[in-house]
Amino acid sequence: MKAKKVSKLVLVTMLAASLAGCNSGSNGSQTSAAVEAEPNFTYTGKGPVTAIKDAELSVLATNAWTTNVDLAHAKIVQQITDNAGIKVNWDLIPPQNYADAVNPRLAAGVDLPDIIYMPDQDQLMKYINSGIVIPIDELYEKYGVNLKTIYKQSPDVKASLTTPNGKMYYVPQQTLTKNYMPVFMVNERWLKTLGLQEPTTLDEFTEMLRQFKTKDPNQNGKADEIPMSMEPKFLEMAFGPVFGLDLSNQFYADNQGKVHFSYNEPAYKQYLTYLNSLYKEGLLGVDYASTTSDQVTSRISQNVTGATFNFSWYMSMVYSPLFKDYNPKEPIFKGILPLKGPNGDQFYIGRTPVSGIFGISRDSKNPALAFKFLDYAVSEEAQTYYTWGIKDDTYTDKDGKKQFTAKGRDNDYIQKLGIGPVNLPNIQSAESADALVPAWHSQLDKKLEPYIHAPFPFVYALPEEASTDSMAMPDITTYVEEMNFKFVSGSLGLDQFDNYLSTLKSMNIDQVIANKQAQYDRYLAAQKK
Repeated sequence: MKAKKVSKLVLVTMLAASLAGCNSGSNGSQTSAAVEAEPNFTYTGKGPVTAIKDAELSVLATNAWTTNVDLAHAKIVQQITDNAGIKVNWDLIPPQNYADAVNPRLAAGVDLPDIIYMPDQDQLMKYINSGIVIPIDELYEKYGVNLKTIYKQSPDVKASLTTPNGKMYYVPQQTLTKNYMPVFMVNERWLKTLGLQEPTTLDEFTEMLRQFKTKDPNQNGKADEIPMSMEPKFLEMAFGPVFGLDLSNQFYADNQGKVHFSYNEPAYKQYLTYLNSLYKEGLLGVDYASTTSDQVTSRISQNVTGATFNFSWYMSMVYSPLFKDYNPKEPIFKGILPLKGPNGDQFYIGRTPVSGIFGISRDSKNPALAFKFLDYAVSEEAQTYYTWGIKDDTYTDKDGKKQFTAKGRDNDYIQKLGIGPVNLPNIQSAESADALVPAWHSQLDKKLEPYIHAPFPFVYALPEEASTDSMAMPDITTYVEEMNFKFVSGSLGLDQFDNYLSTLKSMNIDQVIANKQAQYDRYLAAQKK
């Protein structure tokens, strides 16, 4: 079972991958000149992207999460560069320490490659304002064949990556936003043993946990059941929406467009009161703040926990297969609809669409070539390679319907091919995920989709907003985390909640919220352009 666990966890990594005032200066003239670099060649959005013989680009990016895979030599990545007619000189760094390795190089700002996968999404525009990346507006207008198609389909992505003065600097890497999102999952066998239906409300969920704890649902005659087990990072994502909050992303906008800080709301006290009650009853373990992913998986494999919360694909790709008698046609750990909360809320939180960004550096000798390569890399043809692999090897295509082959379902094989390459602006695919998971799972995903709410969008901060946020939010976040644990564990009574709110006010949370409101208003306005 341990070997299967490791294999399935790696497969989830693959699925996650296939499925995380501006300074223009001389960059504007550099870009304009580069636009006319190949007057006798027309880029159509397909490969090749240039007629220049032996054309080369240098790219700094992350390598694969799987340590025995080098994306620089992976077949899918090589196919993309061959189709583009480009030799790419890759500088790939393990993702685990990418930011630590790259930040000093960007701070120095010398000998930069043509293309950089940025270590963060540059919300405060530090890389933009330093001038190390160039604006791509003119390049986008002339060569953005595929990027224009993407932005037409997803204007919110374009709005997020448009600076307050209307410029664009980055090409996005995108994730799924409504499909295969984190959800509550319950042990269907435990429900059946106890004669319970899947819970639909918070009260029903709580009663289910009580029965999981006291009525021996694993039928081993021992009081060894842990009713619910999840990593602490998922706790707020799981229960925040039940009270109408987006605690995992901190901020949210209501139906009237008013921005809120979730930890500063009356409903947050309701949330804390509920979790404290679970803690007192032993339905939320004393180790809830330190539970690891491996512990959750181990408890499920030992059949001693009955409910969890994680990304949807875990239910069929990891958790259910941990049981030796699992039949892929029938789930054991299965996702449920979001719980209806005391105020009528019923939703899960989705993900922001942009999981990473690629910029063209000011040192690039041919920005037009760099942009065309990035634009081809977001083409439908390239995305098929990223999410399906190699035709007639990892998938077949009959009458427009793709299906994975046995090789396509072999995790080790497709990892070495470079499936879902994180060193390119890939876009995750619900279609390929649907083909990989069991039918019951893909059907459930579509049933869950209408309940997924978009999180607060990524929006660039103006200098004065960035200054306030960078001064206030680190201390606010630390304070909120400390008080959260005290309130949930009961080491501090909820009669101190008003004092907590007063402290947040003294830490300048009102100005931070005002800044987020201004950013959100700009985001809405940008979508209308």
